[in-house]
Amino acid sequence: MTAPAAPLVHGWTDRELATLASLAETFVRGDAVRRSRLAAEAFTRAADPEQVAQIRLVLGLLERPLVNLLLGGGPHAFSTLPPDARERYLLRWAGSRLALRRSAFGAFRKMLTFLAYADPGVDAPNPRLARIGYETDPRPIATDPTSIRPTVLPFDTGSSGEPMVLEADAVIVGSGAGGGVAAAALARAGKSVVVLEAGPFVDERTMPTNELDAFDGLYLNHGLLATWDGAITMLAGSGVGGGTLVNWMTSIEAPEAVRAGWASDHGLGGVTGSAWDADVAAVEAELGVSESTVIPPKDAAILRGAAALGWEAAPIRRNAIDCGTCGSCPFGCTRGAKQSGIRVHLAEAYAAGARIVPRVRVLRVLIEGGRAGGVEGNALVTDATTGQPLDRPDRPGEALTRRLIVHAPIVVLSAGALRTPAILQATGLEHPDIGRHLRLHPVPVVAGRLATPVDMWRGTMQAARSLQFSDDEPGRNGYVIESAPGHPGLLALALPWEGTAAHADTMSIVRQLAPLIAVTRDGGEGRATLTKAGRVRLDYALDATGIATLRHALVSLVRLSRAAGATEIVVAGTPPAWFGRDATTFTHFEERLASWDFGPNRAAVFSAHQMGTVRMGADPATHPCDPGGRVRSGSKGDAVVPGLYVSDGSLFPTGIGVNPMITIMALARQVSRTILAEA
Repeated sequence: MTAPAAPLVHGWTDRELATLASLAETFVRGDAVRRSRLAAEAFTRAADPEQVAQIRLVLGLLERPLVNLLLGGGPHAFSTLPPDARERYLLRWAGSRLALRRSAFGAFRKMLTFLAYADPGVDAPNPRLARIGYETDPRPIATDPTSIRPTVLPFDTGSSGEPMVLEADAVIVGSGAGGGVAAAALARAGKSVVVLEAGPFVDERTMPTNELDAFDGLYLNHGLLATWDGAITMLAGSGVGGGTLVNWMTSIEAPEAVRAGWASDHGLGGVTGSAWDADVAAVEAELGVSESTVIPPKDAAILRGAAALGWEAAPIRRNAIDCGTCGSCPFGCTRGAKQSGIRVHLAEAYAAGARIVPRVRVLRVLIEGGRAGGVEGNALVTDATTGQPLDRPDRPGEALTRRLIVHAPIVVLSAGALRTPAILQATGLEHPDIGRHLRLHPVPVVAGRLATPVDMWRGTMQAARSLQFSDDEPGRNGYVIESAPGHPGLLALALPWEGTAAHADTMSIVRQLAPLIAVTRDGGEGRATLTKAGRVRLDYALDATGIATLRHALVSLVRLSRAAGATEIVVAGTPPAWFGRDATTFTHFEERLASWDFGPNRAAVFSAHQMGTVRMGADPATHPCDPGGRVRSGSKGDAVVPGLYVSDGSLFPTGIGVNPMITIMALARQVSRTILAEA
């Protein structure tokens, strides 16, 4: 399957697109005009209007000779500079002392390098993929695709008309790990359930076949999710099934010490002991969690290196059946081996009568007489035959939407730690901690070059881990070491850019790279807030403990990589750190990493886990949800909103330092019991 032609970009001037093309050609040679248009369209759809305005402002400044003279680039427009001068110009921005320049450089670099390798091409395969040796195994197609059939709302596509109204016993907003468990529990109990999901419904037979389509269709913000300053690049699922549809399936419950802290510091009585163990066991049985049996080279490196160092390591337990070959997990599982929401909890809810409605963005909860009475949102109007969104007749390129209201006495918010607080804020709830205490599990990235091919995109996505450093220690928090499978676009975005040729050279060896990450338990926190345009702004700052944790993790990662046989090692950042490309001793390399700069847009930091923005706990003043998942109201949280609950990762009082899916589902079981006891 090939990608469509570059889109018609609305609102961007020819000059802006030309400057964007000059940037594209500087970062990666070739198809610059197409990438500039793809990038402009992506920025417009995914970024906040204020951020888009800033991007366009920067493009304008780049073409002003006087501005460039003042910025040290000489009295020339960027697009008139020869290629080597453009590289030097961008590298000055990359290393600037001004955070805003580094942020601008990062935004353009990540977008334009990603598109260079994620775009499959129009009429012929992307030649860069062949040059780097990117080949994938055939993707098996499920013979028994999910039984779910989404509910198609019969909207009038002409005049705006009145809102469509649905009635139900319970409405669940979001269909990820927490929403799926809640939907299954309520539907199984005989409740009339409506599940609203902002993303599309995709079954196994129509999963994306390439990276660009996958990020565009199945990830929040079309895969362009980041903190406001661009310092932390994030991934989050957005489709029926949420993160369970595209995750790497690593199944680890919250460490006992973390849960003990939740009990003692936050008053949660249900997260330790036999009741918790029973919930985890039930979730794992439903998901078919079992140990990885296929260990690809990148994961074998973890086991080999850990054995050489005397560290703990073992195969990962995953929610998959008969799986381990195709490597397409982040595109959705065409085989149906991944026991995601559309195979397990949502399928169970659907079989019990739940209506699953995709492409609905819920804006607020309806509060009637002091209690929850349903939700209101905007639904995309889709073609009855193709299921694709329709354009507004009066504004081509802008999606046609209609207002949707669901009346229900039970409202369960499971939109994730980024969207759930936004809905509560838009509803007008006044608890001061709604949106606060955002946790992201900051992740540093290291890649070691092995002597033989690794092909990180093949086979089991994550098959081994080390819990050697999972416990907190004085001065640092715990973390788990895992592999970091990547396909070419994500790799191009993550690997350092030290110039056009240097980046191409690094991409030329990706077959031999074994990437490692450390999922760290947060030191520091952030906040999710609504912007004027109704989008979600994410701010996050590390504290001293968080920085110490990331530095400790970097040293551990490079030691593990070297012990596994890596002859060259790169630490992703701007600038990066390399071992094996100069005369630096390994001891000196470790010392450098022990003081690595984690200022914004210096070291590369990623996140695939978002938690904590509507945290649960006993203290009403500091926890927007009580231990049962009920939402509190008022500036002191002195009352709950009857009928309103949260069932997702935003409930976490703290980060947990491991993949959160199992813990989210176990908490969702507890919240579901609360709901049914009060229904």
